[in-house]
Amino acid sequence: MALTPKIRIEDILNRVEQYRPDLDEDLLRHAYVFAANRHQGQVRRSGEAYFVHPLTVAWILAQMELDEVAIAAGLLHDILEDTETTEVELEAQFGNQVSRLVVALTKISVYESSYTTREETDAENFRRLLLASIDDVRVILIKLADRLHNMRTLNFLRRERQVAIAQETLEIYAPISNRLGIGSIKGELEDLCFRYLHPHAAERLEREIKERAAAAKRWFSRIQDELVQLIEEHDIQGTIVGRVKHHYSVYRKLKAQGIDVSNVFDFLAFRIIVSTVADCYSSLGLIHQLWSPVPGRIKDYIAMPKPNAYQSLHTSVIGPEGHPFEIQIRTEAMHKIAEFGIAAHWSYKEGDAAQAEQDSRVTWLRSLLDNSSGSSPREFLDSLKVDLYPDEVYAFTPKGDVFSFPAGAALLDFAYRIHTEVGHTCVGGRINGRWVPLKTPLKNGDIVEISTSPQQAPHHDWLTLVGTNKARSKIRAYLKKEEKVRAVEVGRKLFEREIRRRGVGLKRVLGTDEMKATLVAHGLAKEEDLFAGVGFGRLSAQAIATQVVPDDDSEGKSATLEDGWVAAPKSPKDDGGGLEVTGDPDFLVYVAQCCTPVRGEDIVGFVTRGKGVAVHARSCPNVKNLLYHPEREIPVTWSRGRGSGGGHGSQVDLDMVFREDPAMLTSISQAISGEGSGIVSCHLQTEQAEERGSVSITLMVEDADHLRRIIDRLSSLKGMQEVERRTGRGQSSRTAASRG
Repeated sequence: MALTPKIRIEDILNRVEQYRPDLDEDLLRHAYVFAANRHQGQVRRSGEAYFVHPLTVAWILAQMELDEVAIAAGLLHDILEDTETTEVELEAQFGNQVSRLVVALTKISVYESSYTTREETDAENFRRLLLASIDDVRVILIKLADRLHNMRTLNFLRRERQVAIAQETLEIYAPISNRLGIGSIKGELEDLCFRYLHPHAAERLEREIKERAAAAKRWFSRIQDELVQLIEEHDIQGTIVGRVKHHYSVYRKLKAQGIDVSNVFDFLAFRIIVSTVADCYSSLGLIHQLWSPVPGRIKDYIAMPKPNAYQSLHTSVIGPEGHPFEIQIRTEAMHKIAEFGIAAHWSYKEGDAAQAEQDSRVTWLRSLLDNSSGSSPREFLDSLKVDLYPDEVYAFTPKGDVFSFPAGAALLDFAYRIHTEVGHTCVGGRINGRWVPLKTPLKNGDIVEISTSPQQAPHHDWLTLVGTNKARSKIRAYLKKEEKVRAVEVGRKLFEREIRRRGVGLKRVLGTDEMKATLVAHGLAKEEDLFAGVGFGRLSAQAIATQVVPDDDSEGKSATLEDGWVAAPKSPKDDGGGLEVTGDPDFLVYVAQCCTPVRGEDIVGFVTRGKGVAVHARSCPNVKNLLYHPEREIPVTWSRGRGSGGGHGSQVDLDMVFREDPAMLTSISQAISGEGSGIVSCHLQTEQAEERGSVSITLMVEDADHLRRIIDRLSSLKGMQEVERRTGRGQSSRTAASRG
């Protein structure tokens, strides 16, 4: 039986009326009734009526203080995708604005002919979403509200879907919330993702923080009383709120510093909200007179706001009993922006769409698409994740203009931020008056001057120097252009060599009906593209020559390998282990030994010189370097049937850390055998001085789901602290392993 919705339309109307006294009540009531009728009879996995979802999305948007058009679109956001309602009918009922938002939020319903994989479809859906958000940022705000409610109800899905959705949310939607300045959504999304990606660690951290918070209650209350007294004595009007930091941010700090909760005191923080900017600085000075500040932990985001418009003063001080804690000081207006970001002063409230278009956060959305021009779906998603990392470094031009960069950005990134040609011809520069090379990392406050030379040009090594996607995309575009010229030359030679074996010259086949038919068969527009495909190794010169100049004796010949990347034809001794190149069964496919992907994992193929297609797990550390050569990438899929190696399963290496326990090896063995697997090899080591142990094992798994179940079971063992999958080169990969 479906559950009764906890939110009513009256709740939404009352909330909107608080910030929009002249609200269009008729529009919201009409959207409510229309959506309720169209979704009638539909049920969510939780057993609730489906309409609970759009109603909750509308409530979240009302809490963000968006206008009636956005809230109406929130009520209707699934209407085109999940009901028989048409776009024409929707526009007739609610007008162009609401209809346009709902259309922008509607996914591609089927794999279109141009999108052969789920990955390509997902990438195109997201690209369309960003494109619509540039014109109207309410699109992405509604999508974030939609994702937030989906994450709140994720417990009703299968474990593998929980992991996939949480991973996507952590990599894309939470960072987007951050870059748009919506701290309230960002924090909740991260904590929810943490709960599903690392369930045992999340449960353990929550329990330990509660224990620590209870123990700290005495000095915590004392600090709050002293802060209240401090601002009252100096006639500062303000509100003081104590809070526990988001669990995921605490978890990241623990992992980064290699400590546990018992050594962390600043998971408790205070926020002081005052009336004016002057009061912010006055409060900061008074606090530093009362408690000693921690060196290097004072941050002035009022004078220099974050790129997402966040403003606040941050300081960490040493409090009672030597416990450090954090204090944030901001005005009411700053607090509203910190919580709701771009939604806090969304210009549609005043009808000024032009002002919204100039907002730096909307400009940032536009840059995501600008930087991805011409990229493949996977390149787009990978580069998007790079761009979503928060900016942490601020550097200046000699004229005083300030640019923000992600941590790890280099001098070369600065050059590309100024102009593409400046980047292409950069030979070095001066940081704070001192000459430095291209790879020099930027630091906060650096004053940077770029030097150029007309003889300079980008090369592949530059891709390892830069830290921003803008710089990387510009370098890659330049290299692609140069590499295509070379690939066309190589491909032309290989093709000409093949047809000469058939007694035909190149001029005789160019422009013929057979050549045109071959271009159409491969979805290419020009002969130059065909030659480039051969030169890059995507197409076999022998196969193309056979199509253009049929040769009865050509069967069994292998493609000639010269300077291009040309894959060998498939041999009877294929060790692809149930892998195949999408759309072309004639490639030799083999599993890369650096990561040995398991059936069901996300995989990617790269053409290797004379060996065929090497298949890597998407999470393999080596894939990052291979992405610098996108022309070698080729789609690969797991073929039908069980087992990634002829039905025998795959070997996987796991590393574990646990509290020292003589019975742990027995528990580990029982957990693995309980999931139907066996241990191939095992190495146990204990460190009695630190009261902990570690074990490295190799075991057999059937597929990615089997591996995930084993890792979950191992992570839940009493005393187990960490379970990680190890790659072929001894590096740990947390993407598939650290689920607990």
